[in-house]
Amino acid sequence: MGDIDPSFIQSTEHRPRPSFVEQVDEIPTIDFSETIEQKLITEIGKACEEWGFFQVINHGVPSNVSKKVEIETKKFFEQSIEEKKKVKRDEVNAMGYHDAEHTKNTRDWKEVFDYLVENTTQVPSSHEPHDLELRTLANQWPQYPPHFRETMEEYAREVEKLAYKLLELISLSLGLAGDKFHGCFKNQQLSMVRLNHYPPCPFPHLALGVGRHKDSSALTVLAQDDIGGLQVKRKSVGDWIPVKPTPGAFIINVGDIVQVWSNDKYESVEHRVVVNTEKERFSIPFFFFPSHHVMVKPAEELVNDQNPAKYKPYNIGKFYANRNRSDFNKRDVENIQIHHFKILD
Repeated sequence: MGDIDPSFIQSTEHRPRPSFVEQVDEIPTIDFSETIEQKLITEIGKACEEWGFFQVINHGVPSNVSKKVEIETKKFFEQSIEEKKKVKRDEVNAMGYHDAEHTKNTRDWKEVFDYLVENTTQVPSSHEPHDLELRTLANQWPQYPPHFRETMEEYAREVEKLAYKLLELISLSLGLAGDKFHGCFKNQQLSMVRLNHYPPCPFPHLALGVGRHKDSSALTVLAQDDIGGLQVKRKSVGDWIPVKPTPGAFIINVGDIVQVWSNDKYESVEHRVVVNTEKERFSIPFFFFPSHHVMVKPAEELVNDQNPAKYKPYNIGKFYANRNRSDFNKRDVENIQIHHFKILD
């Protein structure tokens, strides 16, 4: 079997443990073919409040678009490491291929390819509050597979439509206007798609595909294959619940931004990915991020004397710049989380 690179080894308390308990809980599944909108709104609100995660079926993203993405993703990762590194990301441009992704300073057992929904967008040049300079982020597209770029761009457009619909329903479930937050994503949004490839791992007791984390996006829309591995931390009991793959479904989770917008009514929930010893796994998350100029704060309609704002406003661009900086200085820079903006009683 050989030895494992120490950078992959999870600390003892976070290593996956085999579960011999029959799984009872499952994240909710919501059918978007439901014609009564109020029922959809109620179901989504309940799922966001109780779980922070749910699956959607009959969601409107064409199955042939999803299938093409699966094929092109596999073709890309089947290439040699030398070919993939021709579009390797770096500290200046965070888009492209990467094979040393870390979560909480421990290396993930995976390789990734990231691309923006908008082919170019702008972000602050630094995390410093008084630095107003912007820099351009641009996608890096490989020459092979030949249809890779057009396939990925088509997929992003389709999933973006679903993300807007989800955001509308979540807003309505909070008692807000359906388009309350739509303007935050116009003009230079930072939304991105990640292609994840998890090779088989002979050390399932030591490593994770992705360590425990919460998503800093507003929403995440995830497509996964039939292998499984995603686990969600059940809010009520603290157990890790496997998300069983449902053919054709997307998995949706509330991100940190919706947690702040909702003033903690909906919570961004920890999740992780366990490895498989025999089979490779693919997943494709779409991270729905606002534009760099957006200030994130609790919705004013949800704040009053009885329910004061629980967060100070923060700028999404500066937040992104800090996260990007910490990604390349693993142990030197603290990764900013939304709890840094929490207003203490």
